[in-house]
Amino acid sequence: MIREQLTSAMKDAMRAKAEPATTTIRMINAAIKQKDIDVARPRGDQQIGDDEILNLLQSLIKSRRESVEMYKQGGRQELADKEEAEIAIITQFLPKQMTEEETKAVVRELAASLGASSVKDMGKVMAALKTKYAGQLDMTKASAIVKQVLAGS
Repeated sequence: MIREQLTSAMKDAMRAKAEPATTTIRMINAAIKQKDIDVARPRGDQQIGDDEILNLLQSLIKSRRESVEMYKQGGRQELADKEEAEIAIITQFLPKQMTEEETKAVVRELAASLGASSVKDMGKVMAALKTKYAGQLDMTKASAIVKQVLAGS
């Protein structure tokens, strides 16, 4: 499904001669094809699934956010702006992001269903979050919320 969205968006961007969008979508497709080769084929699949694509998109956004910070610290605002534009394009292919309150509610629910009661159970909860809510939340922020919920605060 995401692959079809990317193909359609690529065609639209090319027709509109939108260079930043075309370049960014090509980069996404290249990253997906690389994952197909590195991950899917060794395990016997031809392609990675949508959940893995969502995780890949999240990691692409994360690396761009880190780049934005470095560019801003280095006084290279034009490069930071370019990275932020790429983040906006990549974000179009992600499902609606969960708010902090929604994330807390989901974490509490998962912790209760998994019987997680302490920070020692954080790995179980994080694994369940990644599986069930791929692409819907920032795992770095979710990690802090899981820690907070399991610590009982």
